[in-house]
Amino acid sequence: MSSREQLPQIDLGDAVVVRDEDRQNPVAVRFEHVRKTYKLYKNDRQRLLASFTSRVRYDEVNASDDLSFVCRRGEALAFLGDNGAGKSTALKMITGVCFPTSGTIEVHGRVSALLELSAGFDMRLSGMENVRMRCQLWGLSASEAEELIPEIVDFSELGKYIDQPMRTYSSGMRARLGFAFASSIRPDILVVDEALSVGDRKFAKKCRTRVRSIIENENVTVLFVTHSTAQAKEFCSRGIVLSHGRTLFEGGIDDAVAFYEST
Repeated sequence: MSSREQLPQIDLGDAVVVRDEDRQNPVAVRFEHVRKTYKLYKNDRQRLLASFTSRVRYDEVNASDDLSFVCRRGEALAFLGDNGAGKSTALKMITGVCFPTSGTIEVHGRVSALLELSAGFDMRLSGMENVRMRCQLWGLSASEAEELIPEIVDFSELGKYIDQPMRTYSSGMRARLGFAFASSIRPDILVVDEALSVGDRKFAKKCRTRVRSIIENENVTVLFVTHSTAQAKEFCSRGIVLSHGRTLFEGGIDDAVAFYEST
């Protein structure tokens, strides 16, 4: 299916996820009373047994707990909170990596994620082959891919290594190529999770400059997770402070940072 085709509503019983390519919708992302519950088993054996019987005991944790917010088109929204607050879980539900247990999620527009940057590559293929494969998965035409690929290769700074098998790459090289691709494909919604420290200090600065340019010049909606309040202030206009999956505060970025630092 082409990434430009509308995706249907997904009915998950107590949860509903709506995804489409409607770039004209003034709302980019909406969460309404979203809960994401994980089952915690004592060990892997118990987790396996639970696939065959409902008698296995487990604990439950709500990574997102009655979470509601709206991110409007072109807005840059920061998620702030300590480890385990539910920030990354919210982003994973936006990108479709996982689904809510209950509530409603709307995502309007094409999403690109700067999350686990080196994930999804085929280590047997070269960097160039992986880039071409990802272009196909995104539904880009041959002409669109040929126009985009030089920019991706140039930004990654991999040089001749772009034609080498990715199994020969360091983790930093894979992350650089992942960042170059995800930030080059002109998304409507850009999801960023602690991905701006890729490579050495010079390349990390280059990544921050790229994200800043996307925000300022391309009207891209940005959802940004970081432990750095300085980066939150640099990139975002509004912030949400989370704790145990719940919203503690929502407002302008300066007020959100002040609240987070005071807790």
